[in-house]
Amino acid sequence: MQPPRESFEELRQRLRQGRGLSDTGDDPVYYLVFHPKFILEVKRLMKEWKAKLNNDGWAAETLSMAETVHDLFRSYVDREDWLDSEENRRFDREAFEQLKESQRSVLESDHALKNRIEARLQELAGRENTVLFLTDVEALHPYLRVGVLEQQLLGKVTVPMVVLYPGTREGQTSLRFLGFYPPDGNYRSLHIGG
Repeated sequence: MQPPRESFEELRQRLRQGRGLSDTGDDPVYYLVFHPKFILEVKRLMKEWKAKLNNDGWAAETLSMAETVHDLFRSYVDREDWLDSEENRRFDREAFEQLKESQRSVLESDHALKNRIEARLQELAGRENTVLFLTDVEALHPYLRVGVLEQQLLGKVTVPMVVLYPGTREGQTSLRFLGFYPPDGNYRSLHIGG
């Protein structure tokens, strides 16, 4: 298991090199894979990493999945019903599953979450030496995995995008989100670390 600092140094090298030409037409998407036990450490390291990239001539931007998910949930019209049902009920597995499905539908409805990421990418389009970090990806649990978003964004990634991915690697191409989801090999991106 590669420590996050070492993975970041490899990412810096890859950003300097660029993705080059790809026969699959991949977007410049990088997954910085780290064991879930390093989630807090990676959050603490972000300021240092942004400074290092700045010294390398990069402008490092971020988009927090936790803030984005929270914003989408906060603006949901039936949010008060969610809160009331949670406040007035003991744990009920069926009710929990219904709530989870309702929340997932808010994120996927009209591609709301994908559209937020795409809008941020469009804001950054044309800015040279700019990289976008997707942070707090663990906030997508239990609703969806980031690979779904990557597929939806295919062809729309305008600057290098680094997904700070809490999970583990399974072979060369598969990732296990948070270390406990089943292995998923449907990522088109470059995996670093893990």
